[in-house]
Amino acid sequence: MPIVALVLLFLVVPLAELYLILKVGDAIGALWTILILVADSLLGSFLLRSQGRVVWRRFNEALQAGRMPHREVQHGVAVIFGGALLLTPGFLTDILGLALLLPPTRAVIARIAQRTAAKRMASAAGERARRPQRTYDVEGTASENPPPPTGPRRLDR
Repeated sequence: MPIVALVLLFLVVPLAELYLILKVGDAIGALWTILILVADSLLGSFLLRSQGRVVWRRFNEALQAGRMPHREVQHGVAVIFGGALLLTPGFLTDILGLALLLPPTRAVIARIAQRTAAKRMASAAGERARRPQRTYDVEGTASENPPPPTGPRRLDR
């Protein structure tokens, strides 16, 4: 499964982005397409900065209140990935990046990711519980070693 994900990430997504950029360029012109991509990057840097500050403030508030900031960490990771995706040229990555940077959609994506991770962990725990436990029976003997000599030691060269 990880190899398939890497193939999708490094081959299919860039090809889809290139195809979409060319189609948009054919429809509205190359200059407008480039301007939209530059505007997306500028919007991404602005949203990354503003949402990053909000998430950082909430993280610190959670720590000061003495509770674990698990939700704030999830949102922080989402903001970082969203900003990186918006700074990457392309329309598909911009849509996902915008979804990760806007608080309402970020919360939905974080809940979906949390449920998926919980299911995977439960599945992995169930698999481990179903595996037969291996027991090892090793025969051996023990003997007491004599104590080391206490006198001066001779060095062989």
